[in-house]
Amino acid sequence: MSVYTRADRERWAPEPAKRRGRTAFERDRARVLHSAALRRLAAKTQVADPTDDFLRTRLTHSLECAQVGRELGRSLGCAPDLVETACLAHDIGHPPFGHNGELALDAVAQGCGGFEGNAQSLRILTRLEPKSFAPDGRSVGLNLTRATLDASMKYPWTKSENPKYGVYLDDVEVARWVRQGAPDGRLCFEAQVMDWSDDVAYSVHDLEDALVAGHVRLDQLADSAERRAVCVAAAKLYSDAEIAELEERFAALLREPYWPKTYDGTSATLAGLKNLTSTLIGRFCLAAEEATRAVYGDGALSRYNADLIVPRAQRLECDLLKGITAHYVWSRHEVNRIRQRELITELAALLAEDAPHSLDRVFHAAYLDAVDDADRLRVVIDQVASLTDTSALAWYRRLTA
Repeated sequence: MSVYTRADRERWAPEPAKRRGRTAFERDRARVLHSAALRRLAAKTQVADPTDDFLRTRLTHSLECAQVGRELGRSLGCAPDLVETACLAHDIGHPPFGHNGELALDAVAQGCGGFEGNAQSLRILTRLEPKSFAPDGRSVGLNLTRATLDASMKYPWTKSENPKYGVYLDDVEVARWVRQGAPDGRLCFEAQVMDWSDDVAYSVHDLEDALVAGHVRLDQLADSAERRAVCVAAAKLYSDAEIAELEERFAALLREPYWPKTYDGTSATLAGLKNLTSTLIGRFCLAAEEATRAVYGDGALSRYNADLIVPRAQRLECDLLKGITAHYVWSRHEVNRIRQRELITELAALLAEDAPHSLDRVFHAAYLDAVDDADRLRVVIDQVASLTDTSALAWYRRLTA
């Protein structure tokens, strides 16, 4: 018997009855998979400017996250299609240049409430992606089910409720509908699975990319001073642990038999890296599965009948892997990061000067219907956020030619 109710499968706007053969969650997966917003992630930065075709983009990261989430969710009794869709959609609101572009757009958008990639994801899924319309003519985006939208939301509250937010004031109505009956301040179980799958996928794969690109060498991590610098970065950005605890965990991780000793670009050492990534993903997911099952038993876990439990050791290891990328990769690209923020800021100003004519046709009506400057600014922000790294550069060059 399904653990998902009829209310979980309801959509924001009513739709005609569908042919039998696919479940509501399978249809949600297809809608996200075929969306233009997901395709654009192929040309949006993951961590740093790609130097070859090995390195991940936001799209390849989302696909890998979806595979991790589907298998972890299935092992815990979730609907696999539901968790996979949430993982596919979790980064769909990221602007050009990733978190760097997010910082720039947030500064530009202060006049309309700020910018946040997770809040933009909800906006795309429920409003901006041109797929479905309500009987009154308003766009409802992909019109996903309540459960899918809930699973896609990492921070289902507004900025006034929590500085780390995922709902704009414009989108409070749909967020309330999604969260109807949900306990205050608590993520549904599938969202927790999605969130951990995201951390697992990007921490492990960004390490692999950093090693292959030459941003970090394995012999550096054998040096205690280098490890301490990584621990400092991890403690500053991700972890609540003391430096000494992180150092101890880091040293233990490097002693694991599957941790490679060298990488020189040969097929054998590249295979060693692949073995490292698959082993770490299995380690992180199995630890969460076993810890969660130890508390909640062997039944199907979903919605609000459980919380995902991740052992502290694996959370710290994940934080350390993210710390490696932060320490070795971000600093290397700081000059580029400054220029990217400047470009996004200038591009938004250029588009605002001649809007709506400067905007894609899909944004014209929203701009003309805007009731005040804040609403008009939000449309310009939506336009910039929809661009890829490549198209943002092209638009900037065209507008400044």
